[in-house]
Amino acid sequence: MKTGALIRFACEAGAIVAGAPAADRERLAEFGSAIGLAFQLADDLLDLTADEKRMGKATKKDAAAGKATLAALHGPDWAREQLHGLIDQAHALLEPYGEEADMLKAAATFVATRSS
Repeated sequence: MKTGALIRFACEAGAIVAGAPAADRERLAEFGSAIGLAFQLADDLLDLTADEKRMGKATKKDAAAGKATLAALHGPDWAREQLHGLIDQAHALLEPYGEEADMLKAAATFVATRSS
């Protein structure tokens, strides 16, 4: 929740600082919410499925701590499907900005598909 809120705020704050209209601020806040959720879901999926050596840190910590995550409750395939949907949602929110949003689209894809 904390990381997602920080990502949402960072996306909205950029629009605020740029003097963007309210509709753009809300669109970018929604984008931030989508990638914030994607970040957390990807993190939980990596903890569940990734190799410790590849990650460079301990994995399976959530299960060891008895922490219920969406990835653990619904399974890796469900989590990957949700991540693809969140990427699509994030990209769709940026469509009105055309090529100017390509870097943000790449960031959304990276957040959801990272391997470490």
